[in-house]
Amino acid sequence: MTTTEAIDPIFMFLFGACLLLLIGITAAMVFFVVRYHRSRAPEATSDNNGNLWLEIVWTLLPTLLVMAMFYYGWSGYLSLRNVPAGAMEVTATARMWSWSFSYPNGKTSPKLYVPVGKPVKVNLVSEDVIHGFFLPAFRVKRDVVPGMKNHAWFVASKAGSYDLFCSQYCGTKHSAMISTVEALPEAEYAAWLQEGQGGTGKPDGKKLAEEKGCLGCHSLDGAPGVGPSFKGIMGRSVLVVTKGGERTITVDDAYLKRSVLEPGADLVKGFPPIMPTIPLKEEELAALLEYLKGLK
Repeated sequence: MTTTEAIDPIFMFLFGACLLLLIGITAAMVFFVVRYHRSRAPEATSDNNGNLWLEIVWTLLPTLLVMAMFYYGWSGYLSLRNVPAGAMEVTATARMWSWSFSYPNGKTSPKLYVPVGKPVKVNLVSEDVIHGFFLPAFRVKRDVVPGMKNHAWFVASKAGSYDLFCSQYCGTKHSAMISTVEALPEAEYAAWLQEGQGGTGKPDGKKLAEEKGCLGCHSLDGAPGVGPSFKGIMGRSVLVVTKGGERTITVDDAYLKRSVLEPGADLVKGFPPIMPTIPLKEEELAALLEYLKGLK
């Protein structure tokens, strides 16, 4: 059973029950308004003060309905929490304001790639604030809380691209924290997973900037963002705050490297100190800096 198959019947049951209640209650109201309007019945037609069986019925039926709703809701919750045996594991890392996904062989990507027809368990990690892992197509939504273990799972029944959103407000660019699930046939997924895994390729600086969330805060076109724009950053004179004091520096290799490894050391004035420390290998850092220096 997929998450969609587990949740959709519950939704239809709740919707159907509520629709029947709406129609029944509305019809009863209209009937009584018309039947017992003052023009039709100016005097009371009955002095009945109660009916035990009627009271039992209208107490028992709603109770049974609520219990049925609880049962179906609880069974759906268990379906979402109990991961099928043999599920493939992926780690989703959320940060302001981007997603990155890590696979068992060490590969990472800004989109979530999965094989069609195979259960996927997504371990949820946040590097800063509370985010929400929301896949509408698979009826999955789980909070991603710093320091707390959480997970979600789903099965993509057919190939395609599916939206992935952050469902918890997480700051200025929350609405732009969007990615996709790319469901591929198993053979295509296996081929994608092995791409670039030979160990001899040089890290791609642009790809690293996307995967590590750099472009979620820093624009490439000079437009102001949460952080300074990357456009023409090399050689630029900037006013920074260092240990509480202000000074003007020229952006060079040393400054770029320090900004990545120690984001709060020389903070460009006017921007909030929200950049996290990004773990990078030496060759990855070199590739990222090379990419930044080439942005004109």
